[in-house]
Amino acid sequence: MPPDRAALAVPETTLFARVPTPWRTPLAALAAVWFALLLVTAREWGEMLHQWWNIDTYNHLLLVPFIIGWLAVLKGGELASITPKVFLPGLALVAAALGLWWFGGASGINLLAHAGAVGALQAALVTVLGLRAALLLALPLAMGVFLVPFGDEIIPPLQFITADIAIALTGWSGVPARIDGIYIDTPAGLFIVAEACSGVKFLIAMLTLGVLVCFTRFESWSRRAGFLAACIIVPILANGVRAWATIYVAQHIGAEAATGFDHIVYGWIFFAIVVVVLLGMTWRYFEREPDENGWRSATLARWHWLDRAESRRFAPTSAALAIAGMAAIAALGAML
Repeated sequence: MPPDRAALAVPETTLFARVPTPWRTPLAALAAVWFALLLVTAREWGEMLHQWWNIDTYNHLLLVPFIIGWLAVLKGGELASITPKVFLPGLALVAAALGLWWFGGASGINLLAHAGAVGALQAALVTVLGLRAALLLALPLAMGVFLVPFGDEIIPPLQFITADIAIALTGWSGVPARIDGIYIDTPAGLFIVAEACSGVKFLIAMLTLGVLVCFTRFESWSRRAGFLAACIIVPILANGVRAWATIYVAQHIGAEAATGFDHIVYGWIFFAIVVVVLLGMTWRYFEREPDENGWRSATLARWHWLDRAESRRFAPTSAALAIAGMAAIAALGAML
């Protein structure tokens, strides 16, 4: 008895069936090439995951992949209205990203190696899905930058800024104190603005939030610039106030008790309060809903140069094979 064809048919409710037909092959090709790139750069992705999970400065980066996915889903309707076409110049971007990855690994500069690993995935998407799709996905692609752990380089200057703000407020509040670099000497004891007290965790998290809010809720560049500036200045000033508050409270309850209270309050309450206040002050100035971010497919349809930039003869699978070959060469070069 021959098998029932209806029983063998793939239900139309499957996720794959919901993908528009013109997108099925390009997305499969992109998934395959991403898998190949992840294999080649697995060490760097492992290092980044370790930092996201185990270093509290970068814990907020665990949310970034979900934010990127959410932003991509918001553009689903716009993407469905176009047909992805290969962008051949994107191969040069892939080569540049893999080159950066190789150089970072060879020179021991993890920041460059991590940036190259992330950039390779971004460049592969631009190549396989095309420039038009990449423009629609400009914001989630840009948010990929925040997958790279960075910020250690600015810890020393942040320590000095925090110390300067703290000593100024300490003097204004009537507490006698002397400062020597990042050391603040008071009657309650000697305080040190350590790396963990520099405020870098707060600053990086606020910068990530600032970029997300700027491009999902604002249209005018002046408001974007103003909000982003606030996301940089406010956490720096707030961290200085926190350091001063710790020193001031210590004069009454002791340095050890004040330091313990500071870590609890700053870690769980102070950061949330500053975020809520900043968003509350700017809420009335929001200009659009998150799903209205970025370009529209109708706008891109009027950009005829995109038709010339994208290739109709080069298949997505061919582009994926080319990228996989480049990844293999880069991996071989890294082993030599």
